[in-house]
Amino acid sequence: MVDAATETVTVTDVDSLTETWERVRRRLRAELGEDVFSSWFGRLEIASYVDGVAYLTVPTRFLKSWLEAHYAERLRVNCMAELPGCNGVMLSVRQVARDASVAPRAEAVLRGRPAMAAAPAPAEPGKPAGSGAAPQAGEAEMVDACGATLDRRMSFQSFVVGKSNQLAFAAAERIAAAPAGQSPYNPLYLHAGVGLGKTHLLQAIAQEARNQGKRVAYFTADRFMYGFVAALKSQTALAFKEKLRGIDLLVVDDVQFIQGKSIQQEFGHTINALLDAGKQIVVAGDRLAGELEALDERIRSRLGGGLVVEVGELDETLRATILSSRLATLQNAHPNFQVSPDVVAYVSRVVATNGRDLDGAANRLLAHATLSGQLVTLETAEAAIRDLVRTREPRRVKIEDIQKLVATRYNVSRADILSERRTAAVVKPRQIAMYLSKALTPRSLPEIGRRFGGRDHTTVLHAVRKIEKAISEDRSLHEEVDLLKRMLQE
Repeated sequence: MVDAATETVTVTDVDSLTETWERVRRRLRAELGEDVFSSWFGRLEIASYVDGVAYLTVPTRFLKSWLEAHYAERLRVNCMAELPGCNGVMLSVRQVARDASVAPRAEAVLRGRPAMAAAPAPAEPGKPAGSGAAPQAGEAEMVDACGATLDRRMSFQSFVVGKSNQLAFAAAERIAAAPAGQSPYNPLYLHAGVGLGKTHLLQAIAQEARNQGKRVAYFTADRFMYGFVAALKSQTALAFKEKLRGIDLLVVDDVQFIQGKSIQQEFGHTINALLDAGKQIVVAGDRLAGELEALDERIRSRLGGGLVVEVGELDETLRATILSSRLATLQNAHPNFQVSPDVVAYVSRVVATNGRDLDGAANRLLAHATLSGQLVTLETAEAAIRDLVRTREPRRVKIEDIQKLVATRYNVSRADILSERRTAAVVKPRQIAMYLSKALTPRSLPEIGRRFGGRDHTTVLHAVRKIEKAISEDRSLHEEVDLLKRMLQE
């Protein structure tokens, strides 16, 4: 257990933090230009700076999703440049005052600054189930055991199932329906890129389990961290821990963002205590648990020891179904808004990133139709969603995929590449795989070294430099490596 008295939490002085944040804003404005800055960063604020993490807030889920998808690295780099000791950035939506978790968070983490109220956020755009109806006035809120409000629109009934997510959906339904302590899959770890439906499935599990009378705690990574820091500062850490250990189901989203040694230790203790007691745990991250290098190794091992399911990328058929569902919802509110099947087919073909961008495309089509008073045609649709097509993210390349492809290409095994063997037939593919890992992934040299059998970062650097020199001198090797890059990115 973590002793609250020994926990160290560093919060920058409010006035100093405000001045520092203004410098970050000036850097962003200079890099991106006034138009982009005003559109996406004008309402971004800093709430606190704790344990080397800058906690930033925005008023809507859509804005949070967009910044995470398109500007996360730029935000991180600029905050690290201005905040001493900064090693990460956390984005969250500013909560409404009636959220029971806001008061302790604002009091403990924001150091007396008033909580910032915002209108109730809509369903997160682009989740493969955005067609559900919002709760009606007077309808009782669905709240978990720790006071978080669950979004009724993210239910199993509104989730759009396709080939890429049917296994994850089936596992989620089975866990939600299982009697307390009798789930066959524990823990369940879901992983996927941005906007593919992880949050929707986690919310659906939490809601269905709660409907069956189970005690459920649903956390995003930032809310878990806020809650723990607040409990430490208010000297209620023991009560916080005991409350978590008294639940039937723990659901944690975006686990990759849990930072801080003490917070990770407490998270690990909580997981162990719940699993040992036969309680269900469901966790989601943006990649395989073993690839979460910033997360404690014991946590990664626990998560990887259960059922691990990837929520795959949306194929064109599933994208068309999701887009049609979203458009149908908009048409209910705007009866004159009509979109032809040809436009739906076009948009679902070219907007191939994730569900959130599909939601953005639907909103752009609606805006064009209502503001211009014209019908939505293929030509107008192309103009309306041009920025979504232009900002498509490349396929996320994994080191494991690189190792497998290179091994197949050079007729060796992946185990050979990870081994200590130093024959020419193995060394060359290993060095090429290291070079591609550095070129195509955001991993650092030490991280790459660990993924290649625990090698030192200097070994990786030597391999990268050697292949760079070789491809500059050998045309055939240059073409061969380019081919591997294209195969990995397609």
